[in-house]
Amino acid sequence: MAEFFIHDGYGIKILKIVSHFYLNRMIRNSFSVVIIFLLSFSLLNCNSKPKPITVIGKGEGELSIIAWPGYIERGLTDPKFDWVTDFEKESGCKVIVRSASTSDEMVALMNEGGYDLITASGDSSLRLIESGKVREINIDLLPNWKLVDQRLQNAPWHTIDGHHFGVPFQWGPNLLLYNTKVFKTPPSSWGILFEEQLFPDGKSNRNRIQAFDGPIYIADAALYLKSVKPELGINDPYELDDKQYTVVIDLLKRQRQLIPKYWHDTLVQVEDFKEGRLVASSSWPFQVNILLRDKEPVGSTIPVEGATGWADSTMMHRNAKNINCAYKWLDHSISLKLQGDLAAWYGSIPSVPDSCKNNPLLGESGCDDNGFLNFNKISFWKTPIENCAGGRKCVPYKKWSEDFISIIGSK
Repeated sequence: MAEFFIHDGYGIKILKIVSHFYLNRMIRNSFSVVIIFLLSFSLLNCNSKPKPITVIGKGEGELSIIAWPGYIERGLTDPKFDWVTDFEKESGCKVIVRSASTSDEMVALMNEGGYDLITASGDSSLRLIESGKVREINIDLLPNWKLVDQRLQNAPWHTIDGHHFGVPFQWGPNLLLYNTKVFKTPPSSWGILFEEQLFPDGKSNRNRIQAFDGPIYIADAALYLKSVKPELGINDPYELDDKQYTVVIDLLKRQRQLIPKYWHDTLVQVEDFKEGRLVASSSWPFQVNILLRDKEPVGSTIPVEGATGWADSTMMHRNAKNINCAYKWLDHSISLKLQGDLAAWYGSIPSVPDSCKNNPLLGESGCDDNGFLNFNKISFWKTPIENCAGGRKCVPYKKWSEDFISIIGSK
């Protein structure tokens, strides 16, 4: 097989053209050599990364966005929460939203194409960059960029060698959601979801707990074991060698016997808690906020082991058809009002700290209540890779995905 090594600016790619047998025959013909060269050049151009635009033009009239449920509201659920209607009037760009409940679903939709933007978490953003599905963003075209939290502006889940492929949107922890009738005081450890035990009401946790339906949840188990089994030497829950990974998977296999169902649909989890079938689970601030607004007996906490979490970035598809509308939305997405209103609605933390002030919906203590000071307690989602810190070989995401699917189907 003939191989051509090509550097595209962010990594080396290998183009395999034809077998040695055919290559040896073809090089006898100078015309065939030209064909090989043109084929190689064509493949390189197809794989080249589009350059960011330098001027925002007139909007194309519409904009399609892949987003987590509850992230883009136009007042249909609650008239107070609407950051779409005014944008559409001012920009002339009609916003079309496709909700997705997991990062894997989002990546699949981006692979299908036909979308302009995506609100990607760290466990998908690097996959999208590496696969060339997203384009570099010219942050100089975003007047509101200067407002973005300094801790997020160059975050490694959307920035590669100084090139920005995402605009920070919101961030937050994966919380431990619990029923306050069962737990009079907040649970102190994630162990209530991993180890069989009696709850304070004297009943077993079996069939009363839940876990997130996604391979990245493996990191939650790793984070728990990092604390309770320090002899494993886990430093980063997303960087697990074979020995560490085996212990983590064994824990998840035992947990599977305790869990009646996994969650990925936020509203289904809300209904499960309202009906009382479940009393403890990992969750997002979004579900917690809905349950509290509906006066349900729930609370949430970050246990002593810390928490995994997400820092989402809005990214642009490499083949986006509505680039001008996309840039208009990118700047709108980090405006003070949108950031504050969204944090109030979702229970998340803004990527623009100044939006924590003077927002009627969020209130003066809203950001603190949502966990603004917990940044250093969170192990943010990122894509597990084989070559990890210190030259170690770790288990990559593909293996995580395969094993987690197997665990879910094992009961």
